[in-house]
Amino acid sequence: MARLRLGEILIKQGLVTEAQLQEAIDAQKIEKGHIGEILLKKGVIQEEALAAALGTQLLIPYASKASGLLTPQKEQGLEKLVPYEYAKEHLVLPLNRNINSLTCAIFNPFDLIMIDNLKKMTGCEINFVIATRTDILKGVQEFYLGGEGANAAMWGKAVERAHAAGDKSQGFTEDKSETELSLDKLIAKAEEAPVIKLVDLIIRQAIDERASDIHIEVFKDKIEVRYRIDGELYQIPPPARHLHQPIVSRVKILAKMDIAERRLPQDGRISAKLEDRTVDLRVSTLPTVWGEKVVMRILDKDAIKLNLSVLGFDTKQLDIIRKALKVPYGLFFVTGPTGSGKSTTLYSCLSEVMDPAKNIMTAEDPVEFRIDGINQVHVRPDIGFTFAEALRSFLRQDPDIIMVGEVRDLETAQICVRAALTGHFVLSTLHTNDASSAVTRLMDIGVPSYLLTPSLTMIVAQRLGRKLCPQCKEAYEPKAEELGDVKLSTDLIYRAKGCDNCSHTGYKGRMVVAEVLLVDDTIKRMIGKNPSYNDLRDLARKNGMQTLYETGIKKVEEGVTSLEEMLGVTVG
Repeated sequence: MARLRLGEILIKQGLVTEAQLQEAIDAQKIEKGHIGEILLKKGVIQEEALAAALGTQLLIPYASKASGLLTPQKEQGLEKLVPYEYAKEHLVLPLNRNINSLTCAIFNPFDLIMIDNLKKMTGCEINFVIATRTDILKGVQEFYLGGEGANAAMWGKAVERAHAAGDKSQGFTEDKSETELSLDKLIAKAEEAPVIKLVDLIIRQAIDERASDIHIEVFKDKIEVRYRIDGELYQIPPPARHLHQPIVSRVKILAKMDIAERRLPQDGRISAKLEDRTVDLRVSTLPTVWGEKVVMRILDKDAIKLNLSVLGFDTKQLDIIRKALKVPYGLFFVTGPTGSGKSTTLYSCLSEVMDPAKNIMTAEDPVEFRIDGINQVHVRPDIGFTFAEALRSFLRQDPDIIMVGEVRDLETAQICVRAALTGHFVLSTLHTNDASSAVTRLMDIGVPSYLLTPSLTMIVAQRLGRKLCPQCKEAYEPKAEELGDVKLSTDLIYRAKGCDNCSHTGYKGRMVVAEVLLVDDTIKRMIGKNPSYNDLRDLARKNGMQTLYETGIKKVEEGVTSLEEMLGVTVG
């Protein structure tokens, strides 16, 4: 999640000055490494201060040996759960076990591979406190070897070795030289156990966090890993820079891409098997100046409920949509920008009309969710199999209901209209700002109004807005300057606060904010006159259509979301 940078925390706590931080940043460009380690080596801060600041940054409690919190509980079998050699090598000190929950002190919270291995090795959920390298080594010495253990000389050497190896073993430094790898070496590195585990961990954690996308980006001295959760991108602690190419190669192998091709964009697909389900990932790579960027779109059908009732439409809107879905033929459009949930709404509509007595066919680019009982086709424009070609083939397959991923051109639009006029129910998407502009958009690309009038039945325009976390949202009375021109029917509304349940963002989950335009007889007559956008919108509102803005304000008044969120996603 979005956090203050370590340097900002150290300045805020008065531990370093801006000049000292800048000096360390300049040194980092030459020495590479973690900014905290550089400040430590220069003697600007103490080890304890660095650990405490890291704890503040990552919301992990800090514990010191002097506080007495680094004393492992006896007679719990902790030494069997975490063997001595593992504890010493990875700087882990087990402290307490409660059923299947294990509390450990760690030095490096960024070592994702170690954390994942610890979970698997112990079979426990892990809770962490953060401590200094010295305190953990002393704690390991005393717990496993008893009292002072080995002599002071041996202890001193152990500490020295830990400090000397720290950057390499803890992932704080980056590879100073990136060399070209042969294809054999690329495959070998991608198949190394740590890389396999790291990629698996990145994907699994993203699924657990309800992310819709994983971004793996590379720059001169670092990798960035970000998850898109509820529409916002959040950084997670990244692996070391030198692991970038093995990670990309591993992803390409899983997605059945050409790992030797690093100059051109590629697309692929991964099926990730979890305990009780399979999650599909759509993978895209793009060459950048520092290496390939990878984006994985997570398509988890079990996480997304394909049910109109739970998407966020209000009762009146749901009734109108379901009424339109019962019409035996016609055009049903969902419109909005990229990432506004159009595909999910279309799939939910298909779920409403699914019937063994109906032949349902879809043309998609690509197929996002695979649904039993529906004939889904992946169009391939690169080989001439376009949406228009797929539609022509569909009309020879005796369809009842057709879904087209997107109407992009006149040819596709004309075939959709023709199919609707010849007794088929057609659902598709458009990229327009609102419902009324969908009509003018279709006429702009060349569909005559006399064909739209008898075929068009419904237009749903939508956005996605974040829902306030129900466990921590707080009520307040907004000030006049915050409201501006906004008129509310209630004095108290809710705003985001943040808690463990929502990872301290204040929001959890998203819902549809929509305007639903039923194309009734009055709207059809208006379309037949080639209306302007404003005339059509005014008539739709007169007929009772709530705009995106009005729907959003209603959700603010109901306490579902915040005023700030709604003003950010709706159009007035």
